Amino acid sequence: MKNLVLASIFLALFVIVLGAYTRLTDAGLGCPDWPGCYGTLLVPQTEELVEKANQAFPERPVEAEKAWNEMIHRYFAAGLGFFILIIFIASLVKKLRGANGPIKLPFALLLLVCFQGALGMWTVTLNLLPVVVMAHLLGGFTVISCLFLLYLRLTPYRIPGGDSQVRQLAKFGSIGIVILVWQIALGGWTSANYASLACTELPICEGNWFSNLDIAGAFSVPAAENYEFGVHDYEERATMHVFHRIGAIITFIYLCWFAVLLYQRSSSGLMKRLAVTMTLVLGLQVILGVSNVVYSLPLVVATMHNAVAACLLLVMVMITYTMYRKY
Repeated sequence: MKNLVLASIFLALFVIVLGAYTRLTDAGLGCPDWPGCYGTLLVPQTEELVEKANQAFPERPVEAEKAWNEMIHRYFAAGLGFFILIIFIASLVKKLRGANGPIKLPFALLLLVCFQGALGMWTVTLNLLPVVVMAHLLGGFTVISCLFLLYLRLTPYRIPGGDSQVRQLAKFGSIGIVILVWQIALGGWTSANYASLACTELPICEGNWFSNLDIAGAFSVPAAENYEFGVHDYEERATMHVFHRIGAIITFIYLCWFAVLLYQRSSSGLMKRLAVTMTLVLGLQVILGVSNVVYSLPLVVATMHNAVAACLLLVMVMITYTMYRKY
C-alpha cells in the first residue's frame, strides 16, 4: 500500500498543476456542466455534436482547447479519487484482519476527496465563485499533505538521540505550517479574483498603494451571476495583491528564521538537510513569485508557483512530523 500512497502523492501534485493550468488559461468554465462536458464524457468534436452543445449552452459556445484543459483536469482528479478509495479499502481490510496500520487517516482522506469533488462541481455550477475556487485550491493542498502524512506514517523511521532541543522546535514548525497555509489561501484568493496582475511593481505595489487599500471590499463577495474574469474594481484587486505580497514577506522571514534555528540546534544530518531543503525550495518560490511580476505572469512560471508552494508545504509537514517523532 505504501507504493500506492507514493504514486497518489505524485498524482495529487500533478492534479494541482493541472488545476493551476486550467485556472490560468481561463478554462475553469471550459465545460459549463459537471461532471461531463456539454452533456458528454468527452469534449464535443464533430460538427454535429458541437452544434448540439452550442444549442444547449448558447451562453457558452464550445471552445475545444479550454474544454480539454478542464476535462483532462477532471479525468486525473477522478483517478486520484479512485486511488484514495483503494487506499481506504486496503487499510480497512488490513484492520479487519487484525494487522496494525492507520485507518482514521485513510478514512479522512476518502471524505476529503469526496468533498473536493463537490467543490469541483460547485466551481462550475456557481460560475467560479471565488470562495469556492479558493476552497478547491486549499482542498487540493490538504489532500496532498494528508497523503504525504500517511506515507510518513507507513514509513517505520525514528531518529533516536538526545535531540531534545530540536523536538522543542516542533511547535514552531506547526506555526510555520499555519503561516504557509494562510499565505497559500491569500494566493488562492488573489488568483480566484483575477488580481494576479493588479500590482506590477516591486516590492509591494505601484503608486500610493497604501492610501488606496480597500480591505472590506477586497475580502467581500459581491453578488453576480458569473465571476469569470473577476467582479472587483481595481482598488479591491490591488488590495488582494498587496496582502499576498505582505504575506509572502512575513512567510519568507519566518521560515528563514525557522530554518536557521533548526540547522543550528539539530545534531542529526537529516534535520540539517531538511532545513537546507526548505530554504532552497523557499528561495525558488520567491524567485517564481518575483518572476510572475517582472514578466507579467508567464503561464509556465505561474503554474510552477503553485507546484513549488505544494512542495514547500510538504517539506514543512515532513520537518514538523519528524520533530514530533523524535525521542
